[in-house]
Amino acid sequence: MKYTAKAAISAIALTVAGAAHAEPQAEVLHWWTAGGEAKAVAVLQQEFSENGGTWTDMPVAGGGGDAAMTALRARVLSGNAPTAVQLKGPAIQEWYEEGVLADISSVAEAEGWADVLPAQIAEHMKCEGDWCAAPVNVHRVDWIWANKSVLDANGIEMPTTWDEFNAAAEKLQAAGVIPLAHGGQSWQDATVFETVVLGLGGPEFFQKALVDLDQEALTSDTMVQVFDQMRTLRGYVDDNFSGRDWNLATAMVMNGEAAFQIMGDWAKGEFLAAGKVPGEDFLCASTPGEGYLYNVDSFAMFEVDGDDKKAGQDLLAKLIVGPNFQKVFNLNKGSIPVRTDVSLDEFDECAVKSSEDMKASAENGSLLPSYAHGMALRGAQSGAITDVVTAHFNSDMSSEDAVKMLADAVANSM
Repeated sequence: MKYTAKAAISAIALTVAGAAHAEPQAEVLHWWTAGGEAKAVAVLQQEFSENGGTWTDMPVAGGGGDAAMTALRARVLSGNAPTAVQLKGPAIQEWYEEGVLADISSVAEAEGWADVLPAQIAEHMKCEGDWCAAPVNVHRVDWIWANKSVLDANGIEMPTTWDEFNAAAEKLQAAGVIPLAHGGQSWQDATVFETVVLGLGGPEFFQKALVDLDQEALTSDTMVQVFDQMRTLRGYVDDNFSGRDWNLATAMVMNGEAAFQIMGDWAKGEFLAAGKVPGEDFLCASTPGEGYLYNVDSFAMFEVDGDDKKAGQDLLAKLIVGPNFQKVFNLNKGSIPVRTDVSLDEFDECAVKSSEDMKASAENGSLLPSYAHGMALRGAQSGAITDVVTAHFNSDMSSEDAVKMLADAVANSM
């Protein structure tokens, strides 16, 4: 009997130990499917596996994450949420309000996230004070990428004002080169638009117009000028732009078919994945004007059943913000580490400039959340703005009409 009782106790102990050390499982929903992005997410998959986890990949391509969000909603409504989901900005709070996000504060506190993350960015990762998402990186949105040989052949320097950009574009067009590689998708239109708002209006105007949604700013003469510049830019895009994915536009710059692209630094990931060298094959510069528009990728953890899935969430969160992943991932992705204590010795000149500019902008108040990439506004408001931007870009609508439509659309979305 003693032996049997001892065996029973041992069996219970083993069961408890098994639950405490459940093999980490993670089904991860994301939209990193292009070259540089796919390489970057593979880094996380590998590190997760090396730490005893089993990763189930759920990539959803297209739409800058729009298609992924559609897939996510269907999963959540069916009561079968993924373990971890690429989410960011106010979208994190929206899902939290639906009561479906998990609390990962225990990992954040054990790993000391508060000590190594910029305070402004850390706030995006919290839900009513508790950590509910793990930040992956910082992308700068307001970049111009250029083919160096094309610029050299046409005697063009990287533009520092929108007037200089327009003059360069006219010269390139006359030489038979497409000045601006662009994909006709609404989020790409919005990306260009917000860089023009920042460049022509400045950081304070950007804050009022695209973060605070101030009606005076939205209906101002400055906003008319922004739409004027958007109309000018439309003239520098080729006729086949409609529906083109962003990475195909990057390829146009890479192969010399086009000179410039206005896109976040995930475009740099494409150049690097193709073996291109910054400063030699391609050039990077912030879009004209002052300020820094940030887009922070992050993973939110959804409420799931099972010790294995919860263990997967804890492991994922720990690895995502860990120094090794922060370095290796961002070297592939084109972005910079969100941790302030990661050495940039192995990073290229564009990344170093991004990091320096981010720190300076954080100090002078010009570090701003990207509206186009879901960091500044909730879906209804950002969608209302983007609809107007795209309608204007793809028609002969006057700038004055666009401004009126913009103000009305924002007011109706509140």
